[in-house]
Amino acid sequence: MTQTSNVIVFRPRSSDGPLRRPAALIRAAREGQAGWKRSRDLPALLRTDSCPAPGRCLSRLRAEEAVQNDLRLARAAEYHMQRHVLLVIAILAEMRAAVDSAPAQRLAL
Repeated sequence: MTQTSNVIVFRPRSSDGPLRRPAALIRAAREGQAGWKRSRDLPALLRTDSCPAPGRCLSRLRAEEAVQNDLRLARAAEYHMQRHVLLVIAILAEMRAAVDSAPAQRLAL
C-alpha cells in the first residue's frame, strides 16, 4: 500500500495589492521584460551601487511607481513615462525573482 502525501506547496505572493494600471502600460512592461537585465538595470533604476537581494526592493519600487502613477493621473509636467514603464518592468521582474528565489514552503493539511 502506498501513502500519498497531503502536503501542498504554495509559492509566496506579494503582500501588497494587485497592480492595476492601463493595459498599454502593462503591455509595454511585459514586452520590456525581454531586455531587462537585473544586475545592470536595477541598480541604475534605484540609483544604488549594488543590486539588492531578490524581492528586497519591491516596496521601494512600488512606492516610486505609485508616485509616477499619481503624476500620470494628475497629468503633471513632472511625469516621466519612460521611468514609469521601467518601474513597472522592475516590479514584474522582482516579483518573479522573489518567487523563484524563495524556498518552497510546505503546508500540511
